[in-house]
Amino acid sequence: MFKKFSTEDVSAQNQVKASVQRRIRQSIAEEYPGLEPVLDDLLPKKAPLIVTKCQNHLNLVVVNNVPLFFNIRDGPYMPTLRLLHQYPNIMKKLQVDRGAIKFVLAGANIMCPGLTSPGGALDDEVEADTPVAIMAEGKQHALAIGFTKMSAKEIRAMNKGIGVDNMHYLNDGLWKMERLD
Repeated sequence: MFKKFSTEDVSAQNQVKASVQRRIRQSIAEEYPGLEPVLDDLLPKKAPLIVTKCQNHLNLVVVNNVPLFFNIRDGPYMPTLRLLHQYPNIMKKLQVDRGAIKFVLAGANIMCPGLTSPGGALDDEVEADTPVAIMAEGKQHALAIGFTKMSAKEIRAMNKGIGVDNMHYLNDGLWKMERLD
């Protein structure tokens, strides 16, 4: 998704009205209840909230020139990896084994065997079409953010094919873009 992402992919930046800002805040608060105590610091009511429209129906939520969340079309908002590293417990986590790390960091989708092997870990509460943090075996921080294609139970049962779509990973275009000026 963000493999070759740069500022040239940005087509429009709009400061949103207060009503839209409230709707975005409410949507993020519902999706990530763990962010509730710090939501006022992340998305201050007085600071201008800018929604940046990019190619492929991608929207970035930007505060003080720092991208914090993104979504595709009208899908759920997902935090950037920088935000996830600051608040690591806001998303459900899936863990890949050591063999999958280099492929995930190259932008590959997460395959079911990488999650079900001895080094991988699945949270059985994860449903299909859910944003998840992809952790690596033996590592502290998330290496990617993905969107599940099937539930954790289905991943364990099938053990074949793509289990999670890789949306944003370390060292992709969005990771390298610390600020959007």
